[in-house]
Amino acid sequence: MNVLDFVNAFFSDSAQWHGYDGIPQRLLEHVQYTLMALGIAAAIGLPVGLLTGHTGRGGNAVAFVATAARALPSFGLLVLIAVVVGIGLLPVMIPLVVLAVPPILVTTYEAVRSVDPAPVDAARGMGMHEPGILLRVELPVALPLVLSGLRSAAIQVVSTATIAAYVSLGGIGRYIIDGLYQRDYEKVVGGATLVALLALVTLAVFWAVERLAVSPGVRRR
Repeated sequence: MNVLDFVNAFFSDSAQWHGYDGIPQRLLEHVQYTLMALGIAAAIGLPVGLLTGHTGRGGNAVAFVATAARALPSFGLLVLIAVVVGIGLLPVMIPLVVLAVPPILVTTYEAVRSVDPAPVDAARGMGMHEPGILLRVELPVALPLVLSGLRSAAIQVVSTATIAAYVSLGGIGRYIIDGLYQRDYEKVVGGATLVALLALVTLAVFWAVERLAVSPGVRRR
């Protein structure tokens, strides 16, 4: 059997669409892990990136933190934390958040720093306060790049959240891990296909969000 045969056999099997191990349930679990990790990473990376980008201070620290975080192996971190704190959601969330923070943090910082200083200076000259300048002048212009950082982080988390299965949690990774253990390559290929499809859906969602949230004038720049 080739890869397409495995994919067809996996998705045409009615047993894969029902029960606790069915595709809808595993997809729901995977999306929950992804949204949780992305939400925590955004809560960390966006404020820090916006603040450092606006003030121009801390750029070297941002680069150092991002480089250090990217150097950490997600699976190794997962195993280490699982040994220390035990099996559960925490050992999964920490590596995923560490993976997602750097693209959000760095891209947000660079997005704000790249805003044309002319309108910023004009806003200051009109007496606008610094938070207003950041939120009403810089952020609307920087939004496409900010969203691109969130998109990159989301794709990485979607792809890496399969590690949850290594600590007995669910998600799409369950098909890959169980399939390898059972030598059921239909499951392995089916799980990998689901991850790829979910990544494509994530790209489509961010494309739609950008179309709705970003000003047409900014999109055309």
